[in-house]
Amino acid sequence: MSAAARNVQPVTANIGKDDSGELVSSRYAVRIGDVNVVLISDGILPLPTSTMSTNVSEADRNKWFDHRFLQRDMFDWALNIALVRSGDRLILIDSGVGDGFEYFSRAGRSVLRLETAGIDLAAITDIVVTHMHMDHVGGLNVEGVKAKLRPDVRIHVAAAEVEFWKHPDFSRTVMPEAVPPALRKAAARFVQLYSDNIVPFDRTVEVAAGVIARVTGGHTPGHCVVDVASQGEKLTFVGDMIFEVGFDHPTWQNGFEHEPEVAAVARIALLNEAAETGSLLAAAHIAFPSIGHVAKNGESFRFVPVQWDY
Repeated sequence: MSAAARNVQPVTANIGKDDSGELVSSRYAVRIGDVNVVLISDGILPLPTSTMSTNVSEADRNKWFDHRFLQRDMFDWALNIALVRSGDRLILIDSGVGDGFEYFSRAGRSVLRLETAGIDLAAITDIVVTHMHMDHVGGLNVEGVKAKLRPDVRIHVAAAEVEFWKHPDFSRTVMPEAVPPALRKAAARFVQLYSDNIVPFDRTVEVAAGVIARVTGGHTPGHCVVDVASQGEKLTFVGDMIFEVGFDHPTWQNGFEHEPEVAAVARIALLNEAAETGSLLAAAHIAFPSIGHVAKNGESFRFVPVQWDY
């Protein structure tokens, strides 16, 4: 545990037959009562560790990374989306980063991984966008994706989120210089492409039986989470409300949060909710497969990942 720690390096080359597919599994499925939920990795976003904790000292940040045997300068953020089958509805939650971002070359795999799982994009009836950052709408912006979706697909986005991106405010964020222009471009492209499919909602919307999106705000003003509940069981996909560091330090602010104080309050509320109810939690930027339980740990929290069951 020192400044010399190096992140574990993945195998990116094909070590089998050329047509053998991806080396590592990228999907994990769980049943929540009568509802099926599949977490899918879109890949990895390498970002500066400073974006993980903008309101604490470098020494405090280094201590957390050292404790986890991670590099102090760069962190590989997981990027996950979800697919939910409830009755006759097939619901996509977020879409990954898509293409066109050279610095995110290890992400943008969602559409490929949906299709290799046998998921026909035309079968998707609904899409929930937790928020309109490029790593959540970018997959929908990829050339040719809209043509594969059904013409009447319903895209559920909080009305506050759509309104925010008309004139986005980055004054409270701490991002790499290249990111805000890319975020603006991706959000504008998404609205341009899907204006006829977007179904804005106020505070909550029932997308399907047992599948409800609810606005938290914080990360962005219209950020929402998705609750999946059936037969007394529950899983909440929290989008970008909780990052890896958020369990140990829920008040640490993230550089991508447009309303950092609001985000901290909402994050603690979500963590308390999961700890008190015993429900499962999943997130866009928690290491794949991202699903687990939350336990109280003094003034902080502890994430307990599910055991690999395949």
